[in-house]
Amino acid sequence: MRGVLFDGKRVEVVDDLEVRGPGPGEVQVAVAAAGLCHSDLSVIDGTIPFPSPVVLGHEGAGVVSAVGAGVAHVAPGDHVALSTIANCGTCGECGRGRPTMCRAAIGRPEQPFSRGGRPVYQFAANSAFAERTVVKAVQAVRIPEDIPLTSAALIGCAVVTGVGAALNRARVGRGDSVVVIGAGGIGLNVVQGARIAGASTVVAVDTDAGKEGVARRFGATDFCSSTGAVRGVLPGGADHVFECVGRVSLVREAIELLDRHGQAILLGMPAAAAEASFVVSSLFLDKSILGCRYGSARPQRDFALYASLYREGRLLLDELVTSTYGVEDFAKAAEDAGAGGVARAVLTF
Repeated sequence: MRGVLFDGKRVEVVDDLEVRGPGPGEVQVAVAAAGLCHSDLSVIDGTIPFPSPVVLGHEGAGVVSAVGAGVAHVAPGDHVALSTIANCGTCGECGRGRPTMCRAAIGRPEQPFSRGGRPVYQFAANSAFAERTVVKAVQAVRIPEDIPLTSAALIGCAVVTGVGAALNRARVGRGDSVVVIGAGGIGLNVVQGARIAGASTVVAVDTDAGKEGVARRFGATDFCSSTGAVRGVLPGGADHVFECVGRVSLVREAIELLDRHGQAILLGMPAAAAEASFVVSSLFLDKSILGCRYGSARPQRDFALYASLYREGRLLLDELVTSTYGVEDFAKAAEDAGAGGVARAVLTF
């Protein structure tokens, strides 16, 4: 079968991958569509260290093709969106309703794929850039069949990360002020998460002035081409500032844009060893810096919520898909996504 393989030096589309069948508590999915996230590109450029060879992709949707023993919540033929959180469901963190903190789901890559008889790693417990993949049952979340799979794929990363950061981690409240630095796939979802939460002011910041229209469509009340211009909109600072670019200089700027009792939420992915600096005394007015993993999500609950909001017209999905590519055109999709000119490039099988 076809898939996008990174061997540690170069990435290519291959047609001789194999994937095993589902074991107990697992689901095999025929992937229909998968979004190309900067995290995939970060594996290729070394920003995210990962063992190789590896099948890339982690933001996908498709149709269940087989289930292993003990799986009852999905069946062959069901449409599903894929989560990257292969949580165990039995540890203390899972018991507290924090599956993104499950230690069994972090740093233990498996090898359900093979090529030429040699095992191949799975990226983010998912590997959606393949015609078929195998995931834990908890990662396959059933979705209504009337949601296009090219749009549903984005629920599994861009939406759950961005909207979840606003609703679950920051807990944006009605009437709050929000600044979102970076109007890409994640940033636009933070913007619409803030809109859904009832924020009164949502300022999108991006150096690309061409993104103003789409940012406003997703819910931005204001648009600035630099962080320095934000004070013209919010002289006292913001209740919540989201850094969605992954640049350490912007971390400091995010903190400096906070109002009293404000919080900076870090979503962008800098290099693994990158360090940021800030004035410590600037935090003394009850300000906070928050990390956020996968939108602090509970996927089986949150994916269903986002699907419902989409069907009600309150959450935008189709508008995120700015370009679709056949999997054989991965190089072009990666080039366009890396240039930042698309909200989400989506690969189709």
